[in-house]
Amino acid sequence: MTTPAPGLIELRLNNVGQLFNTMDPSPFHERDLDHDAEEFILSWAREHESDSDLRIRVVLRQPEDPEAARLVRESIQHYFEYRARIARRDLGELFREGRTSLLIGLLFLAATLVLRDLIADGPRLSNFIREGLMICGWVGLWKPIDIHLYRWWPLQAHGRLLSRLSSCPVEVVFEAQ
Repeated sequence: MTTPAPGLIELRLNNVGQLFNTMDPSPFHERDLDHDAEEFILSWAREHESDSDLRIRVVLRQPEDPEAARLVRESIQHYFEYRARIARRDLGELFREGRTSLLIGLLFLAATLVLRDLIADGPRLSNFIREGLMICGWVGLWKPIDIHLYRWWPLQAHGRLLSRLSSCPVEVVFEAQ
């Protein structure tokens, strides 16, 4: 059995400042990555197999600076760790919303079915209202069904990708200008 080739994600930058969001006043190791840099890393990470070992290489066209290299490594790992925590929190909130909407949907369905049974079978209009109430009751379950069947798994996959990126090795290489 062969092990998958390591998934290399390489960024080539003129200087370390291009990696960070310039609007964020935090120190480098706590700063947000530049949106374009984040999207570049995420898109390349998605290209690699889910079982491949990801590696990030940042090539800086500036004089060698060990402190900058350390900050880049720590910043990238810290940023994706932070984003993974947010993704886990968002998934938890989605499931809470799903449970709440399921409870509301079931209560709404029960209420519409009770109302439906209170309307006597008879002329066309009463049958129309009875069927409409039953359909409305079932439509009330649309959101919890959507959440529990479809909306959670892309968020979970994104969170897993962010976790993989937070733990992957980051190499910083300096090139002479």
